[in-house]
Amino acid sequence: MEMDEVLRKLEVGINGLNKKEAERRLQKYGYNELKEKKRRTALHMFLDQFKDIFMLLLIVAIIFSVVVGYYETLMEPTKGFIETYTDAITIGVIVILCATAGFVQEYKAEKAVEALKKLTAPEARVIRDGREVTIPAREVVPGDILVLETGDRVPADARIIEAVELKTNEAVLTGESTPIKKEVTVVKEDAPISERKNMVYAGTHIVYGRGKAVVVATGMNTEFGKIAEMVQTAEEERTPLQRKLDRFASKLAKLVIGVCVLIFALEAFEVAVYGWKVEGFIQAFMSSIALAISAVPEGLPAIVTITLALGAREFAKRNAIVRRLASAETLGAVTVICSDKTGTLTKGEMTVRKIYVDDKVIEVTGVGYEPKGEFILNNDAVKPEKDLLLLLKIGALCNNARIERNDKNNTWQVVGDPTEGALLVSAAKAGIKLEELEKHYPRIGEVIFTSERKRMTTVHITPEGTKVAYMKGAPEVVLERCNSVLMDGKEVKLTEKMKRKILKMNDKFANEALRVLGMAYKTLPEGIREFNEKTVEEDLVFVGLQGMIDPPREEAIEAIKTCQEAGIKTVMITGDHKLTAVAIAKEIGIMQKGNIVLTGEQLDKMTQEELEKIVENVTVYARVSPEHKLKIVNALKAKGHIVAMTGDGVND
Repeated sequence: MEMDEVLRKLEVGINGLNKKEAERRLQKYGYNELKEKKRRTALHMFLDQFKDIFMLLLIVAIIFSVVVGYYETLMEPTKGFIETYTDAITIGVIVILCATAGFVQEYKAEKAVEALKKLTAPEARVIRDGREVTIPAREVVPGDILVLETGDRVPADARIIEAVELKTNEAVLTGESTPIKKEVTVVKEDAPISERKNMVYAGTHIVYGRGKAVVVATGMNTEFGKIAEMVQTAEEERTPLQRKLDRFASKLAKLVIGVCVLIFALEAFEVAVYGWKVEGFIQAFMSSIALAISAVPEGLPAIVTITLALGAREFAKRNAIVRRLASAETLGAVTVICSDKTGTLTKGEMTVRKIYVDDKVIEVTGVGYEPKGEFILNNDAVKPEKDLLLLLKIGALCNNARIERNDKNNTWQVVGDPTEGALLVSAAKAGIKLEELEKHYPRIGEVIFTSERKRMTTVHITPEGTKVAYMKGAPEVVLERCNSVLMDGKEVKLTEKMKRKILKMNDKFANEALRVLGMAYKTLPEGIREFNEKTVEEDLVFVGLQGMIDPPREEAIEAIKTCQEAGIKTVMITGDHKLTAVAIAKEIGIMQKGNIVLTGEQLDKMTQEELEKIVENVTVYARVSPEHKLKIVNALKAKGHIVAMTGDGVND
């Protein structure tokens, strides 16, 4: 739908809504907040613990014990209370302890929607009556014009009406941390969330640029709200252990009743034969009840609860919270693990893997943002010098990000674009001290990156006092601006043959799911004062390529191997591109020969029955949404699998 048509349907102009209209819409659409369905009260949670068949069997045993005890007090009035009701008290204590343990575990973990609410924006900047104002995010209504800048959290789903290098992080929806470029455009109506470049979504945040957007959905009607709806409406099924205990308790109850009826019948027959005495029939009845009580394994629920509680405690030590005690056992019966990619199987941190310089491919070791690693050429570690060192310096200086060390948890993090952060880390691995580099090569000019230009150029003064321009960008775009190439420290004319060779290497890197950037430089004339496309972005010297990827975690590779040895199938479900997903899946051992890859678009065209036919052969799902994940898990369950889903985002 065209932008003008969107504004017309929402009945709003570029000056935004007026105060009266905003109040009317607030009454019509309600507050922009996640609505929590009626939660189970603490009492409801506690009473739910007694719905278990085994617990009901024990409660019946308590009642019978009280009846027997009361009968005994009538027969022997001198008998003490404790002695009389020992069985009833013992079973009662066991029942209360089991119920309490289950209740405490569930109550502590019942915080799903609260966790989602923490990810929503507290305030929003909107245009009302032609002026920019800040309002509580819950008061945002459809038709409001949002003002967005770097660092803002998006308060509602909105259509872009103005964008200046606007990028958002949509990890909460797609699981992918790579910034998404937003622009004023029209996309296909059935485009997946990850490809809707003309939309921003509630719960996501702006990582770069600025823009304006008109709100099209608020509260539970947002994509984020749909996730909250799914979280709250997900049906809780009985775990394998609970089903087994239910079957055991059901069979036991039938057996006990049958035996007790038989015993009562035999004793009653004996009483009838030797004389009809009421006391004899009462004694026969009490004997059969006593037998029923003794047949119930009162200690079994306690043993199961204690064992599961110990298991939950072990999980907690490994930073895994078990919502229901029985789930601790269910994990042991899992046959398929569905895992998100970014941040779970991978580090969620872009890392330079390969470099092409001087017609050589150099591998870079190390994972994530920690500046530790080596440069490997022909299986030997090499010290970065000359052309390689220059390539790394260009990546570090033509850069607006920075890396910081978090001393609290001893980790490194990137402030800014993750791709630029990866270039800083590769330079730091070569021993380049980034702060000193910036002091020795102060920036005096910049030609900014745009999606149309696909390149960025910065101008610096060298320690020798000369001015130099450094460029990074899409390899084919950078090559168009070059007339020379650096080979072994010498500037050589860039021929068509060399250009084809460089582009072929770029394609090879891309086929390995690497994100590739080209680097070039130009020594500028002494008297230059203006820095623009014509003065600094022509006749450059091409230096090389840097290829990066979000690498797999070393522990993930080992974990997948362990799962396969245990007979557990691992499936990757990601919002990332198919090519990247397949490359990572092959590297970590998830994808084998003959396995199938499906995309979100293909899933949309398949019925649940069609998916169930092939689901056991699919190991990679790419470009999927949270709704797709539910569809995949349901298909696996329909084939008899016990499925576990793991990930680091609320969309999992």
